[in-house]
Amino acid sequence: MDEVVVGLDLGTSKVCCVIAARGQDGRLAVVGVGKAKSEGVRAGVIVNIRAAVKSIQSAIEAAETSGWEVKEVIAGLGGGTIEGMNSRGVVAVSGQKEIRAEDVERVLDAAKARTIPMDREILHVLPQEYIVDDARKIKNPVEMMGIRLEAEIHIVTATTAVSHNLIQSINAAGVGVSEVVLNALSSAQAVLSREEKEVGVLLIEIGAGTTNAVLFFEGAPHFSKVYQFGSERVTKDVAQVLQIPDEEAERLKIKSGCAWVEGLVEDTEVIIRGVGSRPTYTLQRSQIARIIQARMEEILSMVAKDATRTGLIPQLGAGIVFTGGGAHLEGLPELAKSVFGKPGRMGVPMGLAGLDETWQRPEYSSVVGLALWGEDRLPDVAVAGLDAEGPRATGRAAPLRKSRSPSKLWEFIKKNFI
Repeated sequence: MDEVVVGLDLGTSKVCCVIAARGQDGRLAVVGVGKAKSEGVRAGVIVNIRAAVKSIQSAIEAAETSGWEVKEVIAGLGGGTIEGMNSRGVVAVSGQKEIRAEDVERVLDAAKARTIPMDREILHVLPQEYIVDDARKIKNPVEMMGIRLEAEIHIVTATTAVSHNLIQSINAAGVGVSEVVLNALSSAQAVLSREEKEVGVLLIEIGAGTTNAVLFFEGAPHFSKVYQFGSERVTKDVAQVLQIPDEEAERLKIKSGCAWVEGLVEDTEVIIRGVGSRPTYTLQRSQIARIIQARMEEILSMVAKDATRTGLIPQLGAGIVFTGGGAHLEGLPELAKSVFGKPGRMGVPMGLAGLDETWQRPEYSSVVGLALWGEDRLPDVAVAGLDAEGPRATGRAAPLRKSRSPSKLWEFIKKNFI
């Protein structure tokens, strides 16, 4: 039986690893964390396997200093051409017209039986609702009576090569991969409440090299997409316009950046370090903010254009939630209100006991969510000596299962979407 669950997030700027186990109080708790600078990754895609392997090993080894040995991980994927699509399947109810778990699996298979290009693979099949005859909005149709069963689902597909290279790199680092999860979905697991997903919410994860978006309504995803640019693009803009090195542009973005010029309380002067032997000089903060706002408005407008096709934006009761490292940008909630007509907030990871304050930040939402995603793999019994205050046990992590077998599909759906 599995003792721990391990999340591994390979991003453009950093690699993070979180090891978690069930505590004495029944809650999932952290037993080890580790991170390393990411090498060999561009826009969330591995471009140098050897370099990526070294980064993965460094992050895992840092997490293993807790005394747990990592055998397999749940890996986050947030780069490449990742697309979400909605689909529907219909089947006749078998047997005595009482719907069984087997009928649910058949209708899900029917819903995902659409043409997928040869260079792509299905990453997730996520139910939105079931329809029994003419009765809609059913979350669990098992044991209901009916003649016809329909399923409306959201399918997430990824480029096969991108997913394969991620798995190959992790395997080369000496560990297995039990599952690959879209970063936006794992982040949602960590930062969104069940109520927010029910009333409607758009989660936007702004990483260094990519922006992930997923829209939830009535508890299920209805839109998901990955965009091939993130906060690094903002840094590049600042560097190019001001003709300064990327390092100085990044410092300015973090220290003095703002994505909403109108929200600046004071238009203070900002010191710009000179290049080489050139002297320092000053700029108004509003000048930097205009550069940042222009790029962030472009990114959010692209998300809005795509998400608007669902027709659900006006119904998002929980508005917009930002996470990822780019969520720290001042003024994002106000910019969201301007672009989407909905309020915004910053989302930080929750639900994992014993998580150090330094990890309770939006840039760690995805890796924390990966650990939470795998909670159903753990036994009901707690690890001896572990409580909500943090790790007290040491030992060797038992390997996770290689994959969810089709027979386990319905159990997974019940836990995560019903």
